[in-house]
Amino acid sequence: MSERHTIRQQIRQARRQLSQTQQQAAATSIVQRVAHTPHLAAAGKVALYLANDGELNPQSLIDWYWANGTQVYLPVLHPFSSGHLLFLRYDPNTSMVENRFGIAEPKLDIRLLAFKNELDIIYTPLVAFDASGNRIGMGGGFYDRTLAAWRQGLGPRPVGLAHDCQQLPAIPVDSWDIPLPELITPKQHWRW
Repeated sequence: MSERHTIRQQIRQARRQLSQTQQQAAATSIVQRVAHTPHLAAAGKVALYLANDGELNPQSLIDWYWANGTQVYLPVLHPFSSGHLLFLRYDPNTSMVENRFGIAEPKLDIRLLAFKNELDIIYTPLVAFDASGNRIGMGGGFYDRTLAAWRQGLGPRPVGLAHDCQQLPAIPVDSWDIPLPELITPKQHWRW
């Protein structure tokens, strides 16, 4: 078993053990951190995600952005380009479907599509991170492919969202991994 696989198992287990009260407190803290960070609070178009498997739940942040007039987008598995994501506009009335991983996503409608370079921020879920901005995702590489343009100075700013229990002293890094320039947990806000 690889080190990354072991990390995924351990951290996913840790975040699934968080109580509903801990999850809600984390969500509230994230909204407060974003609201007090000018470049995040002022974003006009942001991509978020719907929580799965104990991930930090950004629904309160989605609601906050909606209340402030920000357009919110969710990731959708690309139907023709395996391993890639599209981003579709999301609001309370968006028609949703379940993807092959059992995660709800907006029903594909080209009229709701935003190209990555139209987004200001892509909030990324993750399994584990370290104090250098390295992250481990679920293993499919979807966000690494999506954020590859950021590495070249193009595209929206990636911002990781995680529980504090997801931090490790160091994580193994592969050549295709895209480190995050910014990450928020309930207790800390990192910028690299």
